[in-house]
Amino acid sequence: MGSAKERQLGKQQTGPRRSALHVGPRSHPEWRTLLLCASLLLVTLAAYSSVIHNSFVNYDDDRYLVGTPAIRQPIDLKLLRWVFTTFAQANWHPITWLSHAIDYHVFGLNAPAIHIENVLIHALSAVLLFLVLQKASGSPWRSVTVAALYALHPINVESVVWAAERKSVLSMLFFMLTLLAYGWYAQRRTIGRYLFVVIAFMLGLMAKPQIVTLPFILLLWDVWPLNRWPVFAESGSLAWRDFSRLVVEKIPLFLLAALSSVLTWRAQSAWGATRSLVDYPFALRLANALVAYALYLWALVWPSRLTVFYPLPQNFPAWQIALAAGVLLAISTLVWAGRSRRYPVVGWLWFLGTLVPMLGIVRVGDAAMADRYAYLPSIGLFLMVTWFAADWAAEHTTYRAISPFAACAALVLLSLVTWHQVGYWRDSKTLWTHALEVTRDNYVAQDNLGAELVNEGREEEALSHFRQAAVLNPKDAISNRYVGISDENQGNPLAARERLNIAVHNTNDPELNEDAFAYLGMAYHDLHDDVRAKENFEAALHINYSNPIALIGMGLVAHSDGRFPEAINWYSRAMMARPNPVACLLLAKAMEKNGQVEESKGVYQEAANLTANLGAAQRLVEKMLVK
Repeated sequence: MGSAKERQLGKQQTGPRRSALHVGPRSHPEWRTLLLCASLLLVTLAAYSSVIHNSFVNYDDDRYLVGTPAIRQPIDLKLLRWVFTTFAQANWHPITWLSHAIDYHVFGLNAPAIHIENVLIHALSAVLLFLVLQKASGSPWRSVTVAALYALHPINVESVVWAAERKSVLSMLFFMLTLLAYGWYAQRRTIGRYLFVVIAFMLGLMAKPQIVTLPFILLLWDVWPLNRWPVFAESGSLAWRDFSRLVVEKIPLFLLAALSSVLTWRAQSAWGATRSLVDYPFALRLANALVAYALYLWALVWPSRLTVFYPLPQNFPAWQIALAAGVLLAISTLVWAGRSRRYPVVGWLWFLGTLVPMLGIVRVGDAAMADRYAYLPSIGLFLMVTWFAADWAAEHTTYRAISPFAACAALVLLSLVTWHQVGYWRDSKTLWTHALEVTRDNYVAQDNLGAELVNEGREEEALSHFRQAAVLNPKDAISNRYVGISDENQGNPLAARERLNIAVHNTNDPELNEDAFAYLGMAYHDLHDDVRAKENFEAALHINYSNPIALIGMGLVAHSDGRFPEAINWYSRAMMARPNPVACLLLAKAMEKNGQVEESKGVYQEAANLTANLGAAQRLVEKMLVK
């Protein structure tokens, strides 16, 4: 897995000069490169081939693709203004929004087509990674091994087959283009070439800020494989002569990274995605960061029980923290011992450093970790392990001949696991059922499985999952919203009031709060507190002025006060928003009270036409009008 040229990237090494995979000194390298690129594309497409059977899932796909009307408008200046100014879905990523808009106009909401596009982008990134590494290191076989690990490792399935994670694959594509441009710039430093680096980095940040650490990665890249910064001399002493020049040339990139971080923080804060130190104390965040590092390492070595959401425990046993810290310290010690080769330090710091923004020290969301967060960091480990294994095999003649077959066997196994992992993303029910099977105390999985069961019309079964979620996380807005609405519909306004107050006080999500405010208003109305009822109805209408429950509620408040013309107006608006027998009967009764007896008869007839069970609707209306 490595030629003599390949082994000259660290210190000069002794041992055999020819690789077991050597194909001859002048064996048409252009054709070899083309063949390896084609092979990467084909094996990636094969590993992800079952994605054509996958649908969208009810975890961001419904919001990014189905629930964002802006992406369905014509692609014009108005759309461009929106993508560059919106913080929708708690992110600022205009390139991603533009990509979704183009997809909609080309494919509509065709899930297989969008999934295949994600796979193609991922495969292209793998090809670019191979080309970047081969150009920088002169090591085609090691480079293609790293690229294949990146393309085929199951931990990357989440980033590739989750339609809403278009931002991840797009960002990584521009990351690879930035590395490619930087290698070109390093050969001859000109402003024109540097502009390509800046532009590619900007586009990547505007797709997803996960690549915000790229300026630091480029400093590592200067150490190895570009050899622009001889930080480790043969004696082991530090050589800082070129450090200031290399940092100064990256100042524009650091400024872009800082700007992206500020915009990301503003977007997350605006949508209430950030978490306070009261909710998640700093000690818990630090413990989770240490343990997460170890868990990412384990998932990369043994990719089993991978899933979409890993809940954050309320505390970590001391032995877990100590074990994680011990593993990190041991690996760091070994890496430092091998620093003369340079690639161990570069690969390890790549892994550690690129994970920092995603460890939850600055906490966004409630996950302990996520497979998609390893999409960039994993490359550092793949580099380190591949180069070390190749060097070791080259220095041990017994294993040199079998090392290519061992590498191929590992890649085949990873491909099979990836193919299997893709199947868990087939649909929402499969995804969340699997999540519950491989994790504990997963309130997010309970919520989303419950939501899918609601869509299937299995409300009672769904309610049991929401109740479990509320037990696991008493402040969970989603489960308390569903249980509270159920309590109100079943005639228990006291329980509904408690649940729905929890819901509206623990999320800023307008999609969740709209119905929560409306039903909370109904609970207050049932408890004869029309002042608070009106406040909540108005809050719901502020989110959606056509919310039928809130419109009916405003009518009930006016009806109770004897303001029948106003009640008629509210009930009429409710009928326009969503024709239903309850609003129709309430309208008829308000018209009767207002002296419009003849007109009310026609409205009663309309109510009868809207339902086969008029008696049940009439009983509900009588109950709603009781003072």
